[in-house]
Amino acid sequence: MRDNQYTIDGRIRFSEVDHTRRITLPGIVNYFQDCSTFQSEEVGLGIDILKEWKRIWVLSAWQVVVDRYPYMGERIKTSTWAYGFRGFMGFRNFTMETEGGERLAYANTFWTYIDAENGLPVRLEAKDTDAYRGKDGKMESKLDMEYAPRKIVLPEDYEQQDSFAVQKHHLDTNHHVNNCQYICMAEDFLPEKFKVYQMRAEYKMQAKLGDMICPKTKVESGKVVVSLDDEKGKPYAIVELAEK
Repeated sequence: MRDNQYTIDGRIRFSEVDHTRRITLPGIVNYFQDCSTFQSEEVGLGIDILKEWKRIWVLSAWQVVVDRYPYMGERIKTSTWAYGFRGFMGFRNFTMETEGGERLAYANTFWTYIDAENGLPVRLEAKDTDAYRGKDGKMESKLDMEYAPRKIVLPEDYEQQDSFAVQKHHLDTNHHVNNCQYICMAEDFLPEKFKVYQMRAEYKMQAKLGDMICPKTKVESGKVVVSLDDEKGKPYAIVELAEK
């Protein structure tokens, strides 16, 4: 185990599975989110201290790969660690494994450190990052995986879908649409029996209560791209879902 790795034990709940009795993709993403949130609380850089500092971490991009979706009742270990900081950016890996060490899912993420009052990026200081380092003060190595680019290439032609308004249940503690909610929105446009092996998400803007989400989709062989736009056609988030 890495010096700065944080791990939580869990068990797949009935409320986290679909009709196949396996956890959903948003369920996996929520385990990853919770794990990083708990680590921040554990090291003294949780929600309350960031609120006092008027700072927030905003997720800029996800890359999640699922080797196997665990069944209801299966016991799991979810882990995370930061592997780098640069300027106003932070970089973090995640894994989900069985108790026996089988790797079920893993992820790479990009985060941006934001001034909560003006919404602008803020350069990181030692007090913002030291608690995430190992005992020797160094960062741990990146997870051994095939890393995809942060930015998602948009197809030239899309199919416009029906628009809908952001509701209260979409929001997080920062009063913005939670990053996992965009993934849920995108999954609504998957073809029948489409099994996601890799999900990539790029977050562009923060949607708030009452904002209109105007989806447009492109379905290709083995891949679906969903751009979740505002009313002027600017994306809040772009989600790419791919089969193996």
